[in-house]
Amino acid sequence: MTDVNFGELSAEEAAREAYAHILARAPEHDFEPTLDRVREACALLGDPEAAFRVIHVTGTNGKTSTSRMIERLVRAHGLRTGRFTSPHLTSVRERIAIDGEPISAEHFVEVWQEVAPIIHIVDTRSHQRGGPSMSFFEVLTVMAYAAFADAPIEVAIVEVGMGGSWDATNVANGEVAVVTPIARDHERWLGYELSGIASEKAGIIKPGAIAVIAAQREEVEGVLLSAAEANQAQVRREGIDLEVVSRQVAVGGQMMSLRTTMGFYPDLYLPLHGEYQAHNALLALAAAEALLSDGEPLDPEIVAAAFAVVDSPGRLELLRTSPTILVDAAHNPAGVEALVGAIEEAFNFSRLIGVVGILEDKDAESVLSALEPLLAEIVITRSSSIRALDVTDLAEIAEEVFGEDRVHAVERLDEAIDLAVQRAESEEPYGSGVLITGSITMAAEARILLGRG
Repeated sequence: MTDVNFGELSAEEAAREAYAHILARAPEHDFEPTLDRVREACALLGDPEAAFRVIHVTGTNGKTSTSRMIERLVRAHGLRTGRFTSPHLTSVRERIAIDGEPISAEHFVEVWQEVAPIIHIVDTRSHQRGGPSMSFFEVLTVMAYAAFADAPIEVAIVEVGMGGSWDATNVANGEVAVVTPIARDHERWLGYELSGIASEKAGIIKPGAIAVIAAQREEVEGVLLSAAEANQAQVRREGIDLEVVSRQVAVGGQMMSLRTTMGFYPDLYLPLHGEYQAHNALLALAAAEALLSDGEPLDPEIVAAAFAVVDSPGRLELLRTSPTILVDAAHNPAGVEALVGAIEEAFNFSRLIGVVGILEDKDAESVLSALEPLLAEIVITRSSSIRALDVTDLAEIAEEVFGEDRVHAVERLDEAIDLAVQRAESEEPYGSGVLITGSITMAAEARILLGRG
């Protein structure tokens, strides 16, 4: 696995080959509660995770959008940045971004060749102890930290893969811990009780850090505040220290005014739809202040310029017009409820058809129930993920929620999109639209099919 010769391959071919080796490992959702292997690999590499300052982001929904906003704000202040997010939409290289751009194919291969011998050593030692090889996500995390140290960057914005305490990214010592809203997701691995989920995610709050916390349910907030107190971490909490003062729908996004512990930032344009994105922006601004400010507000012109160019692919993204085709990666009930609110606020559809595929570990009935008031009809399909729910099984659930007459089932995503377009235009040629949602893999594959991949 570590002696592959990339010499005669193009950079893109070599990157795909390297990714295939990493992908052959245990999947990112298959992990055990230990950081030992990642710590060992990082130690053998000279502790790259300690070579830069870290803003660590956890939560259930909004992590990637918030991470992208933080990165924009930090980079706008003249600092070199690394951003580690997951999962990816088109290429795994999107997950490791340096100065806002995905790592190049050449650099990805170079980093893999640098860490592969180390991974082999850690795997061998783990096997000798009766343990497993490093997982896909553990290896990718080590690669990200190595790439950031090699660049070198000054600030890393790191999104957890799942949870917090035992997430591979948590070998880094975040100066700032950001906790977006916590809801139920990944119950198979994180449990069903919100307090337990919160306890796991609170593990990124390190001693002496600054914790930026979104508005949370009472039982979640108590867990997070207790963790902050135990670690003597400063807390900047939405609803107490942070506030979205106002927001209005604008062309292509929204105008918002934000208040933080440091100051008031009026009339900021954000080219993203949905109230939740304004709250993500508030967290991002507070996190950037926590890292960059000496007690004074950040320059409002720099803040405004950074927010004005934020993007978040696959998050209520417009892929086509006539009819309008939107894609969103929402995959749990809380995320879908936020999506529905954003569409109702920002768009005026006379007829909206859904194209929906859901993974087997998700609460399909609740996701579909949240979508039902929004959609005239629904086309059930699936992505190529091995975890995707069978189309027939998901269609049966959909028929219970929508009624048989409003449900169609199509195995292939491209054909499902074509059918949805036909159904959207069949009765309302003007003002109709298509929404593709239900999983991140659905969003990713739809973007590729419609030329955005």
